[in-house]
Amino acid sequence: MIIKILGTGCTKCKNLEENAKKAVELAQIDAKVEKVSDFADIMNYGVMMTPGLVINEEVKSVGKVLSPEQIKKILLEG
Repeated sequence: MIIKILGTGCTKCKNLEENAKKAVELAQIDAKVEKVSDFADIMNYGVMMTPGLVINEEVKSVGKVLSPEQIKKILLEG
């Protein structure tokens, strides 16, 4: 599973990245968390507001800092 955090480096983006890493630990799954900071790459996902959360190339949230528990729930739902 590949989790991408879309963001240019703002505080919200960093918080979402940390929460995603915590969620992976909580869910006890094998996943890689990547940061996507290139604006053109972010736009390719149709995301106009950061941070964005992408799981396996599917945009799951935009403009929100989800908690580790919220991200865990998304991860386990598949």
